[in-house]
Amino acid sequence: MPEIRPRKSLVNPEMRRRGIYILPNLFTTAALFAGFYAIVQSMTGRFEHAAVAIFIAMILDGLDGRVARLTRTQSAFGAEYDSLSDMVSFGVAPSLVVFEWAMKGMGKWGWIAAFIYCVGAALRLARFNTNIEVVDKRYFQGLPSPAAAALIAGFVWVLMDLNYTGEEVRWYAWALTIFAGVTMVSNFPYYSGKDINLRRSVPFIAVLAIVLLFVLVSSYPPGILFALFLCYAFSGYVMAAWGWIRRKRNSA
Repeated sequence: MPEIRPRKSLVNPEMRRRGIYILPNLFTTAALFAGFYAIVQSMTGRFEHAAVAIFIAMILDGLDGRVARLTRTQSAFGAEYDSLSDMVSFGVAPSLVVFEWAMKGMGKWGWIAAFIYCVGAALRLARFNTNIEVVDKRYFQGLPSPAAAALIAGFVWVLMDLNYTGEEVRWYAWALTIFAGVTMVSNFPYYSGKDINLRRSVPFIAVLAIVLLFVLVSSYPPGILFALFLCYAFSGYVMAAWGWIRRKRNSA
C-alpha cells in the first residue's frame, strides 16, 4: 500500500509564519516611503506636503495588517518590518517635521521636546510588541503612535492653512509635542476598533454615518482631521477618569 503523505502546509506550518509575503509588505513599504518623504519635505520647507504624507502613511499602515489577516499572509517578518516602518513614519518623521517648522529656533527646548516625542514612540512600539498577547485587544495601552503622528501633522497642517508661521505658535507646538510623547507611554486605554468585523452585515444607518463622516472630512480636511485626533487623544484621559470614578463608587 503506498504511503500517504500529508500536505506540505500541514507538515510544517511554521514555514507560512516565517515567510515573506509580497502583498502586505507592499503596503508597509509604501507607508515607510511616505514617512521618509515627509522627512525630506520638511528639510526643504514644504511642511504641508510633509503633514499630508504622514496622514497617507497612517492610512497605509492601517491597511497592511488588515490585508495580511484577510489574505492569511501574516508573518514574523511582516510584524517586525511594520514596527520599523512605524518608527520612521510615526516616530522620527513627526518629530522632525514639527521641529523644523516651529521649534528650530528654541534651542535645546526644541530638540528636547522632539526627542521626548521620538523616544515616546519607540517605547510605545516596544511595549506594544511585548504585550500584544496579554492585553485586551479592544483597547490600546497608551495613545497609538499613528494617532500621535496624525495629531502633530494635523496641527502643522491646519495652522499653515490659517497662515500662521511656526515661530508664532512654537510654544503651542512644543506643548502638543510633549503631550503626544507622554501620552503614548501612558497606561490610558484607547479604543482600538479591532473588534469590528468587516465581514458582518451592518444596518443602513451605519453606512449613512460613514458617508457623512467622509463628507465632513472633505469639507475641511486640515481642521476636521486635527479635531478628530485631538478628541481621540483626550478620550483616553476621559476613559481613565471614568474608570477611576467607577472604582471609587464600587469601593464605597
